[in-house]
Amino acid sequence: MEMLMSPKYPKDPYIYKRLFNLFGTRFLGSGLVTDSDHDHWYRQRRIMDPAFSNSYLRGLTNTFNERADYLMEKLEEKAESKSPAHMHHMISCVTLDVIAKVAFGMELDLLNNTQSPFINAISLCLKGMVQFVRDPLFELYPWNWKFIKDVKLAVKLLRKTGAECIAERKRAIQNGEEVPKDILTQILKCAEEEKDDDHEQMLDNFVTFFIAGQETTANQIAFTLMELGRTPEIVAKLRKEVDDVIGSKQEIEYEDLGKLTYLSQVLKESLRLYPPAPGTSRWVAEDIVLDGIHIPGGVVVFVDSYVSGRLDTLFKDPLRFDPDRFHPDAAKPYFCYFPFALGPRSCLGQNFSQMEAKIVMAKLLQRFELQLIPGQSFGIQDTGSLRPRSSVVCTVRSRSHALD
Repeated sequence: MEMLMSPKYPKDPYIYKRLFNLFGTRFLGSGLVTDSDHDHWYRQRRIMDPAFSNSYLRGLTNTFNERADYLMEKLEEKAESKSPAHMHHMISCVTLDVIAKVAFGMELDLLNNTQSPFINAISLCLKGMVQFVRDPLFELYPWNWKFIKDVKLAVKLLRKTGAECIAERKRAIQNGEEVPKDILTQILKCAEEEKDDDHEQMLDNFVTFFIAGQETTANQIAFTLMELGRTPEIVAKLRKEVDDVIGSKQEIEYEDLGKLTYLSQVLKESLRLYPPAPGTSRWVAEDIVLDGIHIPGGVVVFVDSYVSGRLDTLFKDPLRFDPDRFHPDAAKPYFCYFPFALGPRSCLGQNFSQMEAKIVMAKLLQRFELQLIPGQSFGIQDTGSLRPRSSVVCTVRSRSHALD
């Protein structure tokens, strides 16, 4: 894992430069994820860090609770009407609501605003990204042109939205208004410190965080619910922990999260089987030897978190969903478990994501009993990130001690 831990091995310049544009429309540009210039990336990362500090995340607990409660209200309606809940879509609405609010000060209310284009726009961008990177001939086929047009419109929508948010925040700062130290403020600070008022660079980071801050958390929660639908004994153990720690109180506090140790194990096990992305790649400039294998310079090495999490040489009975692998007393899976990568280019938002996932999962377990509707696929769809092939459709029943 020296490749992930050392700045000697930068991200693959070919793939990440491909993501600068998407079918000719600027997409992720040189944002925090795709920036292959280590020094420029490091300056960006250092400025962004305060928006993900523990002290700042602690202050987001109220927003996480508030948006999760909107989901609980919608699920209560599903329970009363005995209609199925498409959990992946509903959770995607919540996670996008959260990142829009806490990162950019936007109010989307997607669970009620069913006509909003943002969920579909993100999905289109991710699908387009996969085709654009993996198939150099994709643009040549006429039957793909309608899809390409839709993808380009989706990218333009996200960047236009970012431009509006940036302009509004700049006005607030110029008027002397107090603004939060959120991601949007840090994006502006980054441009100020770089002495580079490059509007497009700011939009690169807006799009990067808008997509990455929503998609991966929604997928993780959906995959977790999918696995829990097949393991009632794990659900029972989780419920007991949530009842013991949270009880019937509505507001989950920051201090409660550290006490939900079994829920942490469940979420980690979900990430082992279903990491946010298949893996990451690193550029090897000079000849090296890895585990006795000679790797010539000038090649790309793909480090596959999906495969490593399912190897029986690294995990016993690897396809079994077993949260006890991550029990505090269990042997630590060093260097074979890296759902958020490792080293300096590891995911900046991983604590944000896990905090949000814990609050949503704890409230679901506290309030409802979910059962998967039979006949659904348990397959995985690779759209740049890994997501369930099914919608994780469930029947919903309120628990007897649910809040009044």
